[in-house]
Amino acid sequence: MRAMRIHRHGGADVIQDDDIPRPAPGPDEVLIKVAATSFNPSDLGVRRGLLPVDLPCTLGCDVSGTVVATGDRVIGRVPDASAEYVVAPAADLVPAPATIPLVDAAAIPVAGLTAWQAVFEHAEIRPGQRVLINGAGGGVGGFAVQLARYAGAYVIATASPRSAGTVREQGADEIVDYTTTPLPAGVDVVLNLAHLEPPQVAEISSLAPVLVSVTVPVGRHFVARNDPGQLAELVALIDAGVVRVDVAGCRPLTELAAVHRDAEANRLRGKTVLTP
Repeated sequence: MRAMRIHRHGGADVIQDDDIPRPAPGPDEVLIKVAATSFNPSDLGVRRGLLPVDLPCTLGCDVSGTVVATGDRVIGRVPDASAEYVVAPAADLVPAPATIPLVDAAAIPVAGLTAWQAVFEHAEIRPGQRVLINGAGGGVGGFAVQLARYAGAYVIATASPRSAGTVREQGADEIVDYTTTPLPAGVDVVLNLAHLEPPQVAEISSLAPVLVSVTVPVGRHFVARNDPGQLAELVALIDAGVVRVDVAGCRPLTELAAVHRDAEANRLRGKTVLTP
């Protein structure tokens, strides 16, 4: 089967299109025929050697697909997902949303769980709070805006002009163009989803009594964990029409190196899914 792997760390050119044996599921595992995976910024860290992995390593950790043995449509946060097939513990998978294409559902697991944990666990957003989401135009941001609104917050979102329309459609009450306008003070919570330089860290730390960051280690910094229960709750909100899944682009898996280059050049918006 095809798998997009790295055998060494480095630039996007280290990503190889390998032909490897199809994996066999072990006890309590299932074999999934992959419909799609998606790109996450953490994939850059894996490729560059900033996150520990064993080499060779198949990239990607979002999957949507079909369980080969049963035909069930599933999604999950699963390692080695940039391939035609992947094995995963059955307990780590949840039924895919019924209301969106299976390919689009690959955009959900990592970004959706990160947003869910930021909003409900770490920020503990409550009705009536004013919440600033810094970096709302990214994949996590799209879910965070909607979940913060669902929690009853008044949402102020930073976004570039190319992302502003989508962020507004996702429910932001105000949009701040961070390229021209200072970040607003007087908010209750800041969710930081953007990479910051040291002067920006000092600025954002002064805006609210609660700062949650999924990038730089400031405030209540955290690394999202896998949680199939939360993922199932998010799928229920998607099927209920409360949360929508915005996919900015769908590309062949063979273009993964090009997607990495686009991400590093800041040419990506929102979520990009890739199909084998």
